[in-house]
Amino acid sequence: MAYRRLLLPLTGTAAGEAALHTALMVARIWNAHVHCLHVRVDARDVAPLAGEGLSGAMIEEMMAATERESGERANRVHALFERFVQGRDVTIALNAESALKAEGPTLSFESIAGREEDVVAQQSRLYDMAVVPHPEADDDVSSSDALHAVLFDSGRPVLIAPREIPTTIGTRVCCAWNGTAESAAAVAASLPWLHRADKVQILYSDDYQRRGPAVEGIQAYLRWHEIESDAVAFKPQTREVGAGLLGATRDFNADLLCMGAYSHSRLRQLILGGVTRHVLENADIPVLMCR
Repeated sequence: MAYRRLLLPLTGTAAGEAALHTALMVARIWNAHVHCLHVRVDARDVAPLAGEGLSGAMIEEMMAATERESGERANRVHALFERFVQGRDVTIALNAESALKAEGPTLSFESIAGREEDVVAQQSRLYDMAVVPHPEADDDVSSSDALHAVLFDSGRPVLIAPREIPTTIGTRVCCAWNGTAESAAAVAASLPWLHRADKVQILYSDDYQRRGPAVEGIQAYLRWHEIESDAVAFKPQTREVGAGLLGATRDFNADLLCMGAYSHSRLRQLILGGVTRHVLENADIPVLMCR
């Protein structure tokens, strides 16, 4: 099994550009196709939000302004894609037939109108993995619609690109294990990476463990797939389990972290914080997550 088809919900931000580079790196490894999808705001969605007491002319003016701004943003995103493609050894492919004939990775771009979280979640179900930009440093991580749409409503793994373009991906891989269904799904989704990795490390902690198999169980599972791994215990840093986890990945010099997302409810993590939230906000390497 390998990753043959990747979806990249594309924004016009610096994080979006880094995600483009990351997605292409992944595509070169797996000889895959990257479909860049930009979701424009549908002006018709603005009307119900306008509220009562506004005249028809005012609502039409708001819709026209929304359409104009959305179109301008879409043009900027498409221009970003065009600049990225120029001078690179990649092929534009609009269907599976042309992509399969190409040597090396292929790319495509599409811009459609709709609600980003709905469109991205539904489209992601047709891809092996989604690659999403890192949540912006000045934005709350809970506002990343595309990221959470894939995690909660696609049934597919998501690779969160780091803020800075990585130099390597998947040569030294850490898997965070806590016995949950989410961490099991992450290990299963990461098997292609684990097979090609030079070194695999399973990170565990008494403070991270939930009800479920211990670390020895997941090591035995990986041996059935002919994957050898080292189990390494980590400790929270300043009482933060997530900080301890990221510290352990840095000690290992990992270039990919695989983990389950939101073993606790998302609402609880948003209010109280949690391992998933900490990793999303602070990871500086690619992170593969499953929910």
